[in-house]
Amino acid sequence: MPSDESAEVVIIGAGVNGLSTARALVELGLSDVLVLDRATAGSGGSGKSSGIVRCHYGNRSLAAMAWRALPVLAHAREILGADSGYHNTGYLVGVGPENLGALRANVAMHQSLGIDVDLVGHDTAQEMWPWANLADFAAFAYEPHGGYGDGHQTAQAFSAAARRGGARIRQQSAVVGIELHGERASGVRLASGARIASGQVVLAAGPWSVPLARSIGIDLPIAAQRAQILLVDPGISMPHVPVLSDLVSLQYVRAEGSTSVLLGDSDHATPEWADPDHYRERASEEELIRMIPKFEHRFPGLGAARLSSSYAGCYDVTPDYNPVISASSVDGVWLCAGFSGHGYKISPSVGELMADLITSGRSRHPDVDHNDFRWERFAAGDHLVSPHPYTGAGQMR
Repeated sequence: MPSDESAEVVIIGAGVNGLSTARALVELGLSDVLVLDRATAGSGGSGKSSGIVRCHYGNRSLAAMAWRALPVLAHAREILGADSGYHNTGYLVGVGPENLGALRANVAMHQSLGIDVDLVGHDTAQEMWPWANLADFAAFAYEPHGGYGDGHQTAQAFSAAARRGGARIRQQSAVVGIELHGERASGVRLASGARIASGQVVLAAGPWSVPLARSIGIDLPIAAQRAQILLVDPGISMPHVPVLSDLVSLQYVRAEGSTSVLLGDSDHATPEWADPDHYRERASEEELIRMIPKFEHRFPGLGAARLSSSYAGCYDVTPDYNPVISASSVDGVWLCAGFSGHGYKISPSVGELMADLITSGRSRHPDVDHNDFRWERFAAGDHLVSPHPYTGAGQMR
């Protein structure tokens, strides 16, 4: 059956990483790029991201990707042509005594990459968060360029940059199948019945990538993990606090403007797997019972704080909680999914790496090893893990 149209590269998924890939491809001179999304740009996991900007990773490639991505997010208006919603509040991570060695080792690795980060003591951390009880932390690391951005705004910024370079972005265009000619990609089929011919197809649709991959014999080990966010009125104005990643109580907190804080749970010991199309979109009573005491323990100086609202989204997680940015077993089908909560902060670098793999087969940056993110690592049992993990702090590092 003849195709209705064609594109040199078709990208399935208009989240931050699919759109970043489109932007990077057009910058390399591939203007015949088509991005398709089942809904609207940034409407999936990107739009519900808490948007934390940090470089604190135990894996060297991820830390380097986050550091290279930061200027794009911070200067999106100049670089992409539209704002990312970036707020430069700083990023503070605190650990308990059992993780002091890991913190020191990771900060040393970050500094070797040129990342602007230092170990800081209790007095400095207390100045940043005067309302916090910091007694059970052993040490902190501080990134002055950390902060947070807006996933939906960033998706729109990547979209604008990609369109300027000639890419097309088509919303409300659900892909229901990848078509093959022999052992090679030949295009995609839409729910409307339309067919688009392409020899290069990028799967960047988060958890929705899984059934599309399965239909052509690719086992993509990604599951949707539900995660809830609380919005808290702190009872005072506090616009200048840094993001706090609490690896003792396993929670994170950032400002949301000057009159609200966003509270997330970073305890992933018992993940809640979900259907990404049908899941509870508000925090449950049980989740409030778990999260609120941790907040009260950490912030006794915010006695007037009250819960404003809550919402939930889904991470697309892999077995090692690290992404797949890789060729697949099918020639011309590329995998760009499983970001496990890391996708926003590294999105500019993800697009670069995906574009590099499509055009040259390797990363342009020597400090980003593309083999770290290969799909085959799962079948081989060679998971991507930190050399210096944080005991008890879950997988998200």
